[in-house]
Amino acid sequence: MTVINKWNELQLHSKILIGLILGVLVGLIFGPQASLIKPIGDVFIRLIRMIIVPLVFSSLVVGAASVGDPKRLGRIGGKTILFYLVTTAFAVIIGLFLGNIIQPGVGLDMDVGQVAMKAAETPSLADTLVQMVPKNPVVALSEGNMLQIIVFALLIGITIALVGKKADPVLNVFDSFAEVMYKLTEMIMKFAPYGVLALIASVVGSYGLSVLLPLLKVIIAIYLGCLLHWLITYTGAIKLFSDLRVSKFFKGIRSAQIFAFSTCSSSGTLPVTTECTRENLGVSDKISSFVLPLGATINMDGTAIYQGVCVLFVAQVYGMDLSMAQQLTVVLTATLASIGTAGVPSAGLVMLTMILKSVGLPLEGVALIAGVDRILDMARTATNITGDSAAAVVVAASEGEIDVEVGNANTINA
Repeated sequence: MTVINKWNELQLHSKILIGLILGVLVGLIFGPQASLIKPIGDVFIRLIRMIIVPLVFSSLVVGAASVGDPKRLGRIGGKTILFYLVTTAFAVIIGLFLGNIIQPGVGLDMDVGQVAMKAAETPSLADTLVQMVPKNPVVALSEGNMLQIIVFALLIGITIALVGKKADPVLNVFDSFAEVMYKLTEMIMKFAPYGVLALIASVVGSYGLSVLLPLLKVIIAIYLGCLLHWLITYTGAIKLFSDLRVSKFFKGIRSAQIFAFSTCSSSGTLPVTTECTRENLGVSDKISSFVLPLGATINMDGTAIYQGVCVLFVAQVYGMDLSMAQQLTVVLTATLASIGTAGVPSAGLVMLTMILKSVGLPLEGVALIAGVDRILDMARTATNITGDSAAAVVVAASEGEIDVEVGNANTINA
């Protein structure tokens, strides 16, 4: 009974890590016979598949609609959203670049046979852009066409905001449904340790321990990607659009970065990020009160880097080459979906399953990533809040709402 109580007291990330370790041990001890428990993992994968469409659709509608008064979608809102979307696109590209260079999944001897044959011919980029607009949104929802679902949800959310008060009942329905889906996702993720254990045991039992070695490459690639994103994207934006010194920017948000790295929660870090941005960087209340909460909701640059690396890792593990058109689909899907998975527990894993689906990759590859997700989440969250702060500085500078003397001062509040 004591063991059960201790298990229940553990955080989910700890349980998943334990599940991964136990799965490795079970696979090593029982070998191919470990595949007998694979159905448990298959059920977990099916549960994840089940929630993808309703979760993304409902949360994305609410996210787009919650921007608020359409008048606020003017100058400040447009700049903020544009900054987040552009930096997210850069983040995915960095992730894909590192995935192609480091190739963490190359060299694994996995005979996936029929799985590899599932990769279909992808349309041209022009066709992909046209196909993003659904002819029949109901069909798109039923078939799980994620790009079409994202576009439709964004249009619904924006229209709700434009209609205003009369659309409040519709927004309340989507908001309530999104909350239900968040709760269902939380319930399903409690099953994750057992699903990961079963899937990893089957993989290790069939292919041996060597299948797990590339995870070190994945971790290195994602942490390197986050660092490059800080030094290239954020540093470049701050230098280009503001007079704030880059060194002061990073010193000013240091405590928020540490807090985010420790808690893995952008929303939980929001009060610290707000204080650092206002007190240390000189951003006005008007800008910080709009840009930072919106960023905590829709800005997922760190997760976008994770998607780029992990999608290529899974493709390489299963011996499937992604064409340039497919990689561009990853960029588009991850950029737009960064809004749709906001606020979702284990959003990175949920978002990864969606993107794997969009390019025809097997979702079972998620199990290989899940065990080290907490380690990856620390870098992802720190990157996300760094992006929020950079957006606040850039937007404030463009609106004359930043006190550069405060930002460039030597005094930094802890």
